[in-house]
Parts: sequence; C-alpha cells; structure tokens
Amino acid sequence: MTHVLVPEDTLVRRRDGAQVVGAALIAKAKGAGHRRVALGLGRPASTVRGWLRRFAAMAEQLRQHFTRWAHALEPTFDHRFAGQDPFGDAVEAIGVLGIVAVRRFGPRPVWSLASVVTGGGLLANTSSLWATPL
Repeated sequence: MTHVLVPEDTLVRRRDGAQVVGAALIAKAKGAGHRRVALGLGRPASTVRGWLRRFAAMAEQLRQHFTRWAHALEPTFDHRFAGQDPFGDAVEAIGVLGIVAVRRFGPRPVWSLASVVTGGGLLANTSSLWATPL
C-alpha cells in the first residue's frame, strides 16, 4: 500500500491549487464571466467554466457547510447572508470562516482552509460527505 501526503491547499482531482480556484470563484461572485476569469488566470476557459459550474451546483450545500464550521469555531459570531445569489453567499461563507479562523488561530490562507474543511473536496463531483465540526 502506498501513502501520499499532499499539501493542504490541494483539491481532489484538480491540477490547480485552491488559491487559483478560489480566485476564480471570487471573480465570478463579483460578476465576471468564465472567459474573463480564465484569461486573467491564464487557464483554459473550459477548465474555469467547469470549476464555476461545479461550485454553483453545490453552492447552498457549501454555504451551509462553511457556516457550520464558522459557528463551531466561534458560536457567538453571527453573520447574515444577503440571500440573493447562492454562489456569492457560498463564497462569502468561505470568507466568513476565514475571518473566524484568523481570530481563533491566527493568519492562514482562506482557500487553504477551505480545502482542509472539505477534505480537498471543495469541487468534488461525488456524493461523499465533508467532515463536519464536532
């Protein structure tokens, strides 16, 4: 049996790291289209389109998951989402967890944290469950 250790900012079945994918997600949440995002990141448009579609398909699940983690780390932290755009709310939830984690543990790249709390499955296309906070 072989064991492989991978960096915590690696996403399952993705060549690009969580920071690159995260930049694409933020740009989309701000209104950019997949072609412009791809051009800015130097990635194929089809690759970026796939990331954005997968994230959009799971947006509500992701928002809930990251909100649960934020609440687990800081139960008194109360954040209300605008609720107008599931994609944007999910990206915002990742940022909220980043804020809470920095307050508790100190500086850490938010997209690395996003990869950790999803077990690398931020854009996973399987039905596997992410680890939930205790």
